[in-house]
Amino acid sequence: MKNLKYFILSILGLAVLSCSDDISEIEPAGNPVMEIENQFSDVHFGDVLPFTVSVNDEISLSTLTAILYFGEEEVERTTIRTKENGEYSGTIEIPFEKDIPDGTATLEFVLLNTTMNSSIETFDVPITRAQYPYLILVSENASYPMLPTGEENEYAATEAFPSTDLSAYIKTPVVDDKGTEIVFGWEAGEITNGVSKDIPFVNPVGGTYSVTFNTKTYKAGPFFEILLNGEKMNMLDKENYQLDIDLTQGQDVNIQGLGNIADWWIDADYLTTQEDGLYTFVPITGKYRVTANLALNYFRIEALDGNSPAVLNADGTGAVWVIGENVGKPSLADKTVGWSPDNALCMAPIGDKKYQLTVVGGTNISTDGINFKFFHQKGWGGEFGGDAISTTSDIVFIGDGTNGRDSGNLGLVDGVTLEDGATYVFTVDLSAGNDQAVLTVTKK
Repeated sequence: MKNLKYFILSILGLAVLSCSDDISEIEPAGNPVMEIENQFSDVHFGDVLPFTVSVNDEISLSTLTAILYFGEEEVERTTIRTKENGEYSGTIEIPFEKDIPDGTATLEFVLLNTTMNSSIETFDVPITRAQYPYLILVSENASYPMLPTGEENEYAATEAFPSTDLSAYIKTPVVDDKGTEIVFGWEAGEITNGVSKDIPFVNPVGGTYSVTFNTKTYKAGPFFEILLNGEKMNMLDKENYQLDIDLTQGQDVNIQGLGNIADWWIDADYLTTQEDGLYTFVPITGKYRVTANLALNYFRIEALDGNSPAVLNADGTGAVWVIGENVGKPSLADKTVGWSPDNALCMAPIGDKKYQLTVVGGTNISTDGINFKFFHQKGWGGEFGGDAISTTSDIVFIGDGTNGRDSGNLGLVDGVTLEDGATYVFTVDLSAGNDQAVLTVTKK
């Protein structure tokens, strides 16, 4: 038995030695050589650049790789298998992006053989932004030529467009055999290339007007502009404009650009009207997201933490959100919250760990029944169940799962209906802790 053990160990030792021999490094060998015709002139952003390379070696080749650098940054590469000596052709894409200046890129070719021996050749490639004879503005019903304006990289279509609203994308012609069609459309509230979703152009008046676009800066117009305290709100789409802004309790809030501002519904939790377009900010000082909805004539205001909707912090600061039925702003008819977290209403943080929701009977809240609750975030997760919130209100009760409402959901006390047109203020006080919230409901 002992001899057998030593025999097995000796066999394993030979196997280890054999494996060690197999994985020894391969010595580089051969002499990979390539010849490349320099075809790299008159190159534009967005081109698909062709190349032809003759390769040979005395041993088997592996790959030919073309790598494009903008400065030190690699921006594109393509690899071709080179099984035998001969001529190989390929292409490499030249990126088209916003704000990149004309300049000289580096195109590097790396030829590799099967022993990992390689040769490298590099070329300087001057790249410019094409000066197109025209662009094409494409709407649902028609296409319009956009001609150079004389300003660098700027083009314009001047027409008697059928409406003040013009939803359209823009595309370039193909200028040569290396060129491609570049498309510009709307994504995430701005113009970008590579998408064809319509850009929501809007002109203040109808009739003949100009649509402009710059192929370098992507600056375009006309767009409807709303200014909040002098800052331009960002267009999300033709109906929604948004701005994240620091606001101070008691400061003036000035809105410019809305000709029908007198018709807008103003949320009393956040803004007190001084005159049309001029308001006083009600909640505590902080960062807020203001969204102007042109379809609903409504400023939706939400507390932020950084660039995200605020959440309720362990110390009772932050935000409290309302999700549920029978409540909505600017009105139940226009925007009932329902059980959709995206529609959640941010209660106004009024200080001392108190949060406020003001509603009008029959307008923002149903008069004959309610069923909503308070959450720690704009979404599912932390919430105020029946054991975390209490009230002595004679208007609403808090559900416990057995009294006609789920735990934490609000209902109207038996025999109570809300008065149509009356204002009700819901206040959640967290000064005693997030698990000892106190709800008061006051009729004004």
